[in-house]
Amino acid sequence: MKPVQFLSNSPKVKQIINGLTLTKSLFVASIVVGEPYIGKKSLVESIFPKGTFINGSDCDTLMHALQTQEEIIIYNFESILDLSRYDFANKRIIAIANNIHNSISIEEKFAFIYHMPSLQERPEDLSLLLEHFSNAISQELLITTDTAIDIKQLDLSENIKSFRASIYRQLITANIDQEALEHLIYKYLYEKIEGNNAYRDLLGLFERPLIKAGLSKYRSQLKLSSILGLNRNTLRKKINEHNIN
Repeated sequence: MKPVQFLSNSPKVKQIINGLTLTKSLFVASIVVGEPYIGKKSLVESIFPKGTFINGSDCDTLMHALQTQEEIIIYNFESILDLSRYDFANKRIIAIANNIHNSISIEEKFAFIYHMPSLQERPEDLSLLLEHFSNAISQELLITTDTAIDIKQLDLSENIKSFRASIYRQLITANIDQEALEHLIYKYLYEKIEGNNAYRDLLGLFERPLIKAGLSKYRSQLKLSSILGLNRNTLRKKINEHNIN
């Protein structure tokens, strides 16, 4: 199995990596807490590549592992509601959680508590991750041309999940040809055509992006009305109809 690579230039993340690396030779319990999709599991797996990963919601498997193994990595740790059932003594435990329910119990169980920053709090990582994911996604999509990614359009709201998705969207949009675009529109329209006024209802699908693109490109309603072959008043009316700013 290919080793997991975790990429980060963030000083806060590097502190967590250094701390977990030191515990590789200690029988202590550590926990990494942070928002979903920030790479907690990948980080831990990169440090403990041979570790046994157990879902915290699987009580029986976790209990058996604690009785038979010395090193255990528990993900979805927040799903454990009663920590008193589990004995972490003389074990190397690395827990991964999106949040902490009972901070007192956590402090009693864990020698080290690490709070991993979200992607928005790691600006040092954005260019590094952008290059990594852009290359990987381009290979996956068989894109051979260099495509510039608009950093302002990257979505960090759901950390790595939305970050990768926004790269996918930009790469696909920038490299789609007319035939593929027509196929996408066909599939969309096939599902949406219904009722008694479908033509008018779906016309905005074409008009709205056409007008928005034209305004963005020419920065002038007068110029755009000439390019589109529309009366200026007609264009202004359509801009208002489609609520285009």
